[in-house]
Amino acid sequence: MPTDVLMPQMGESIFEGTITKWLKKPGDTVQRDEPLFEISTDKVDAEIPSPAAGVLTEIRAVEGSTVQVNSVVGVIGDGASAVASAPAPKPAPAKAETPKSEGSKSSVAPEQKLEAVAGTKPVATGPRKDVIMPQMGESIFEGTITKWLKQVGDTVQRDEPLFEISTDKVDAEIPSPAAGVLTEIKVPAGQTVQINTVVAVIGGAGEAPTVTPAPAPAKASAPAVSVREPEPVAATESEHVRSSPLVRKIAREKNVNLSAVRGTGAGGRVTKEDILAYLEKGGAGAGASTAAPSTARPATPAPAVAPIPGELVPLSRMRSIIAQRMVESKRTSPHVHTVFKIDFTRIVKLREKEKSKYEQRNGVKLTYMPFITRAVIATLRKMPIVNASMEGDAIRYHQHINIGIAVALDWGLIVPVIREAEEKNFLGIARAIADFAERARGKKLKPDEVGSGTFTITNPGIFGEQFGMPIINQPESAILAVGGLLKEPAVVTSEDGTDSIAIRHFLHLTLGFDHRIIDGADAGKFMAEVKRYLEGWNEEIG
Repeated sequence: MPTDVLMPQMGESIFEGTITKWLKKPGDTVQRDEPLFEISTDKVDAEIPSPAAGVLTEIRAVEGSTVQVNSVVGVIGDGASAVASAPAPKPAPAKAETPKSEGSKSSVAPEQKLEAVAGTKPVATGPRKDVIMPQMGESIFEGTITKWLKQVGDTVQRDEPLFEISTDKVDAEIPSPAAGVLTEIKVPAGQTVQINTVVAVIGGAGEAPTVTPAPAPAKASAPAVSVREPEPVAATESEHVRSSPLVRKIAREKNVNLSAVRGTGAGGRVTKEDILAYLEKGGAGAGASTAAPSTARPATPAPAVAPIPGELVPLSRMRSIIAQRMVESKRTSPHVHTVFKIDFTRIVKLREKEKSKYEQRNGVKLTYMPFITRAVIATLRKMPIVNASMEGDAIRYHQHINIGIAVALDWGLIVPVIREAEEKNFLGIARAIADFAERARGKKLKPDEVGSGTFTITNPGIFGEQFGMPIINQPESAILAVGGLLKEPAVVTSEDGTDSIAIRHFLHLTLGFDHRIIDGADAGKFMAEVKRYLEGWNEEIG
C-alpha cells in the first residue's frame, strides 16, 4: 500500500518548510528511517527520514519549493507501483463506470464500506483530502484515537469535530480539514499512531466511500486488519449525534439512543443536562434494540452498565499518563508538606457583596480561586525560590510566574497554565481560570496551554475535604492544595484587646514542596505571607 511522505512540523511555531535537496530519486529503494530529503525552516535545517520501506515512486514537491506542514511531498510504494516523474500532474477524474457483478462476495472492514453492491468499486468524483494525525505540541510525537465522531459515508463540514485523540498533554476533538464525505477510516479507535500519519480520507460531496473487493478466503481466518467491533444499532445511531464523551458514556451505560434526546447545546449538541433530564422523564432503555447482524467477527455490544467489582478494565491513555507522572514525581522529589489555616471571612463577605454585580459587569463569575491565585503570585514575586526548579545540579530561577490550575475532568485531570501570570490583574486571572476550566471540559485546550508551569494550584476542597497532601507537578518545586471552606467558632480579638467568640469562615492551604530546593523555613515564610495577603485583602477586584 502506498505511503504518503509528508512535510513534518519541525516546531510548534513552524508552519512551512523548504525542500533543499532530495537524497533519493524516483525508482530508488529506501529503508524505513533512511534519510530521504533535506529541509530548511526558520529554525532548523534537517534531514527527514523515510516513513516506510519501499520504492520512492513519486516526488510531488521539487527541490527549492516551500510547502505547508502536513503537505504530501512524495509517495513510497511497495516496489510494484509504477514510478511517476517529479512532480507528477494529477490525472483528470475518471468517468463513472457501470458496476460489474462478480460471483464472489467481498470481505470489507466495517469502517471501510457503506451499502454497496458486492464487487463494485465506486469512482471518486470530488477532490481527495487526507486527514492527518496532528502534532499537538512540540514534544508530542504520537496520539491515540479514542473516538471517531463520524462514520464512513457521513457528510462533514470543514472544522466540524471529526475524531477525538488523547496525547501526553491533552485530550482534544480534532476538526475536519475540509468539507465533503468521509470516504475512508484508516486508523480505528483505540490505536496509537505517529504524528503526520494519514488516519482517514475525505472526498468531495459526490465521492463514494472506498470499497476494495477481496477474494473469498479459502478457509476461515482472522481479519487482515484490526477494526472496531460492531455495536448495537442504538449505540451506532448515538455516535452520529453531537455530544460529549461523558454524554456518550452515560448513553451506553443507560442504553439510551441519543437520537431520541433533544439537544439544547450549540448546534443541537446533547449536553449532560439534556440526557439526565431525559432519563428523569423515564427515558432509560429507550435506545434498546437488537444487535446488528454479524459480519466478519461476532458483534460485541458496548457495556450497558458501569464496570462491576471483579472486572478488569484497561487504563485509559490519560489515566496511564497520570499514573506514570505521579510515580515519577514521588521518586524524583523528597516531598514535604506544611498546612496553614486561613481566616477567609473578609473575602467571603466581599464576594457575597460583589458577586452579582461582578458577573454582570465583567461576564465572569466571581469565585475564590482568583483571590488565592493573586495571593500566590504576589508571594512568589517576593520568594522566587518557590517558583524555581531543579536542573541537574543547579537551580533554575524562572523569569516568569506560570501558574498551573488543576481541572478535574470526568475522565482524569489536566493542568492548563496561565503564562506570565504576574502581568495579569485580578480580572485577567479570573477570566483565565474560567476560560481554561470550560475549554478543558470541552476538550478545546491547545497543547501550548498545558505544560511549562512553574507553580501549580489544585482545589480538592470543592469535594468537601479539609485539606490534602498533593504530589508535585514535575519539574516544578511546589504545589498548593486548597481545602474546603468551613464555618467555625473562633476567638476574635478587638482593637482594644477584648476577646470574644464569633463565627468565622476558614479553609486550609497545604503547600507540598521539594525539600532539595526549598527548606522548611522558606516554606513556612511563603505560607505565612500568603495567609497575611488573604486575611488582610485590600486589592481591587475589577
